[in-house]
Amino acid sequence: MLKKCNFKKLGVAFCVGFSNEAKILSKILQHNGFEVNSVVCKNGSIPKEFLKIKDNEKVRPGNYEPICNPIGQATLLNDAKTELNILLGLCVGHDSLFIKYSNAPVTVFAVKDRVLAHNPIGALYLSESYYKDKLYK
Repeated sequence: MLKKCNFKKLGVAFCVGFSNEAKILSKILQHNGFEVNSVVCKNGSIPKEFLKIKDNEKVRPGNYEPICNPIGQATLLNDAKTELNILLGLCVGHDSLFIKYSNAPVTVFAVKDRVLAHNPIGALYLSESYYKDKLYK
């Protein structure tokens, strides 16, 4: 499908937790003749303190933690003039910001959902059984 659309230059915006998956996806796309530009969510290495996040509010207090930067991801891929951007595991909300600021069309390869092994539609499939009590309170 990508070739039928005449896309040649693809962007991959990924969560740092999906680094291995992004590497594999990029390798497959490159093998199939696409130029791939990828950018991780933590690009720019902006410290959480920039947003007034206190040390005790961090995931790992006492350590440096950069914030995610989905607008920066979109900007970097815009600068690279990608023709289609692929999202891989961005957080809910971060994906929306990326889509808003991306100049190129966007498609989602995989969503982040640690509870359901990155398969959020699984909750719908299980909505009348396993998740019934959790979804219909």
